[in-house]
Amino acid sequence: MSEQINMFEKESDLPLAARLRPRNLDEFVGQKHLLGEGKVLRRLIESDNIGSMIFWGPPGVGKTTLARIIAGMTKSQFIDFSAVTSGIKEIKQVMEQAERNRRFGDRTILFVDEIHRFNKAQQDAFLPYVEKGSIILIGATTENPSFEVNGALLSRCKVFVLQSLSADELVDLLRHALKDKRGFGDQKVEIDDECLSMIANFANGDARSALSALEMAVLNGDVDGDTTRVTRETVEQCTSKKSLLYDKNGEEHYNLISALHKSMRNSDPDAAVYWLARMLEAGEDPIYVARRVTRFASEDVGLADPRALEIAVAAYQACHLIGMPECSVHLTEAVVYMSLAPKSNALYVAYESAKKDALTMLAEPVPLVIRNAPTKLMKNLGYGDGYQYAHNTDDKLTDMQCMPESLKDKTYYHPTEEGLEGRFKTRLEEIKAWKREHAKRAGDKKMRDTEAEGEHEKTHTTIEPSRDGGQK
Repeated sequence: MSEQINMFEKESDLPLAARLRPRNLDEFVGQKHLLGEGKVLRRLIESDNIGSMIFWGPPGVGKTTLARIIAGMTKSQFIDFSAVTSGIKEIKQVMEQAERNRRFGDRTILFVDEIHRFNKAQQDAFLPYVEKGSIILIGATTENPSFEVNGALLSRCKVFVLQSLSADELVDLLRHALKDKRGFGDQKVEIDDECLSMIANFANGDARSALSALEMAVLNGDVDGDTTRVTRETVEQCTSKKSLLYDKNGEEHYNLISALHKSMRNSDPDAAVYWLARMLEAGEDPIYVARRVTRFASEDVGLADPRALEIAVAAYQACHLIGMPECSVHLTEAVVYMSLAPKSNALYVAYESAKKDALTMLAEPVPLVIRNAPTKLMKNLGYGDGYQYAHNTDDKLTDMQCMPESLKDKTYYHPTEEGLEGRFKTRLEEIKAWKREHAKRAGDKKMRDTEAEGEHEKTHTTIEPSRDGGQK
């Protein structure tokens, strides 16, 4: 009896996140794209037909928990292996144990946390045991496995991408923690939905972080008899950050991204950085912000500064690789660059104008001259006849018409004089002047040829062609 009490006391001393670790798929929160009814991973687990796999996703989304659930549901031995503390010697010892289990008919699931930290030799040590089925390897990584896991090992594993939990999923998780006896179900805790949302936004998709913040808030709540009240001020203190008014799916979401976009367009870096901070500190996904900045680089800067797009894409990649909070400085660099760059919306206007014509005008066929002719039939039909290869000309230009006939004089792109776009404007004017001149020459030549043909016909109207076709 005393042993049971000691075990209970030890369990109660565990962090809330550890006490509430899901025991089955029904208790698991998030990853509906993989574990929802009828989804691929759920079907594999429930049919006991799993193979080696790698879970790729940010911290706190349930990679380790899911591996444990799989081991329990598939009745397999479970070995938890850390890439941080284990070397080749430990790997071989575990593999030998797994091989013995296999001989006795038992399967072994080897869960390798942070598998990207293993070097090539350590990863190669798993390979023969994975190939002959001694182990089912489940690796977890926060890094892109395409770059961090050996090709031979990766080819034998199915990669499942786990996503950050949404704010709504985290709020549901927090409510469960307040009701479950493993959490605060035996206590009377009063905390409103606003505070739960504050904690969910603070956690930024990380379930472990959300539960830890809730636990800290409850432990520091105001105690009144048998009731613990958690206030907004307590939550702010425990998360060490002020909760900002923000709804990722509501009006404020669009208000803030609009403020960021228009501040950059107005060349106001201070305002742009402020609105960026408002979004990120309220829990906005940095990838979403990076996508919008990338759009801005072409929509509002364009060829006035072509490097803007490079900066934006680099910031997007940085956000994807390292996430918050480190990527905030990369987004700041991109936002300030966009704010200070010369502005041109000529590309945006060009596409919108062309889109209107594409949607509302008759869809004319592609001119024969610029059609590809990969078959003999297509060549016989005239595909590609008269095509001019620009690289074969001295000026690298031709007067070939690429537009449909009804749009041959239509102009969509009107470059500005801003930044580098002034140089593109000059180049475009030179190209158009060249084409006008050569079109005029071609027209004059055609006219001369037509007149010469007319004179030829007058001269030979009384001559009968010979029966053998000799007259040309």
